[in-house]
Amino acid sequence: MTITASQVKELRERTGLGMMECKSALTETGGDIDAAIELLRKKAGAKVEKKAGRTAAEGVVAVYLSPDRKIAAMVEVNSETDFVAKGDEFGAFAAAVAACVAERNPATAEALGALPLGGVNAAGTVSQVREGLVAKLGENIGVRRFVRYVSGGGHVASYIHGRRIGVLVETAGGDEVLGRDLAMHVAASRPAYVSRDEVPAEVVAKEKEIFVAQAAGSGKPADIVEKMVVGRVNKYLGEITLLGQPFVKDPEVTVDKLLKKSAARVIRFCRYEVGEGIEKGGGDFAAEVMAQVRGG
Repeated sequence: MTITASQVKELRERTGLGMMECKSALTETGGDIDAAIELLRKKAGAKVEKKAGRTAAEGVVAVYLSPDRKIAAMVEVNSETDFVAKGDEFGAFAAAVAACVAERNPATAEALGALPLGGVNAAGTVSQVREGLVAKLGENIGVRRFVRYVSGGGHVASYIHGRRIGVLVETAGGDEVLGRDLAMHVAASRPAYVSRDEVPAEVVAKEKEIFVAQAAGSGKPADIVEKMVVGRVNKYLGEITLLGQPFVKDPEVTVDKLLKKSAARVIRFCRYEVGEGIEKGGGDFAAEVMAQVRGG
């Protein structure tokens, strides 16, 4: 049986798969488009299984923020190559997943996968659309993590740098500009905690132990050594806490002082960077953010 170009075109439009795959499926099913779709779905499942073990360390961070800035979600979606991550379909999928998290509040990754996904061309659940992308783009693709904020008395601000670093910051008080500035700061400066009160005692004790050992070899009197250790601990706490860090747009002012000027406070924040904790190569994206925000 002869397979026409119009049949191949229709199947491609309905599945999003390549021309040769569509032609082969039509040939195998005698030109029956519905049967070809079913066949392609079966083959796509096998493809997804084969690619699932391959490392996906590239990707994007996507954010959804409600118009009233009360509900926000952030997701990291991974691919194997930067080329795929930069594609429009991949970006649309990540954005749709972020919106799904914000609107449906899934408790687990498994629950997220079972939810219907809107905002993309292909209909289906998050898992089904993901599997379709795997089949079409030829790479392992996965939703690695997500977070959702619902603000009661405050607002949430977001910032995305180059689609690879994303930040959510919930604040009480202040305006939208301050919120975005704080999110940009978190992207650039990587604080681990909001304030000193949040730093676990064991973390402080471990650093103090290191500083004591370093200062002990200085030969200085015990009281001077104690002051040196206190000073180094304070410096360390300033470096790892948001409130103690110099504000990236004005290093003469700490974030704490910046917030006090606006009678605002930070409730919480979350920072994602693509591929954190995955063995991969790459550039220093935090340094890029720092250069960008200081440049205006």
